[in-house]
Amino acid sequence: NDLFGPYESPLLADVPDEFELDAEHRVTPVDYGDVCLNYDVRYFEENALPLPESLSDLTQPEYAGLLVVENPASSSPGLAFLLATVAGFGTPENDTDDDGYTYLDYWTELRANDVLAVDDWTTAYYSEFSGSTGSEGTRPIALSYASSPPVEVFFMETPPDAAPTGAIVADGMCFRQIEFVGILEGTDNLEAAQQFVDFMLSVEFQGDMPLQMFVFPVNENAELPEVFTEYAQVAENPAALDPAEIDAHREEWIQAWTETVLR
Repeated sequence: NDLFGPYESPLLADVPDEFELDAEHRVTPVDYGDVCLNYDVRYFEENALPLPESLSDLTQPEYAGLLVVENPASSSPGLAFLLATVAGFGTPENDTDDDGYTYLDYWTELRANDVLAVDDWTTAYYSEFSGSTGSEGTRPIALSYASSPPVEVFFMETPPDAAPTGAIVADGMCFRQIEFVGILEGTDNLEAAQQFVDFMLSVEFQGDMPLQMFVFPVNENAELPEVFTEYAQVAENPAALDPAEIDAHREEWIQAWTETVLR
């Protein structure tokens, strides 16, 4: 708690309250991204398969062997998806709807439905996912980001008529990641550090981030590039957990996931 000192940038007035998780302003939100399942548009069209509309749908036979996810112990999107399942189904100690079914039961069903878990996002997206450009993968559903479809379009030499991939942003199926910047407590360069935080919240910097880091700006006055406005989606109701609960139980949940899915 003593690592960062408080600083409330005047530009926070342009940032919605939902992104400000620290009431003492020790850290300042800079950008966000929704971790969501991506799908191979062609596969679903050619197989006349409806998109899953809930986490539970992924345990159904029609989606057997289609999903690749990342290990939450070694991948931040993998951890985000694990947290979405905790939020959706609860834990043995805190069952969300008292039906006795928890996130571990869900992952047991996903394992039975031939989910593939790999160590990192690069392997999942570029080696196993059938929808990414140049991939020889065979899995048409991959854990990635809501901003991945515009990235596919952005790097194409010839603009397509439609994006080759899409993001599934149904309620509770995504988990929002917010990135922050902080000023070290006791710094000798306090004024310069505050100016840098202000710069990171400026419309200039915020508007440049989407095509540099493929994330969404938090400053509501920043304009998104056309490829984002046309092909990106934002989850309206992502899964959510109290940060304090995540901090207290993250390692416990990861260990239980490992024993359920990998062993």
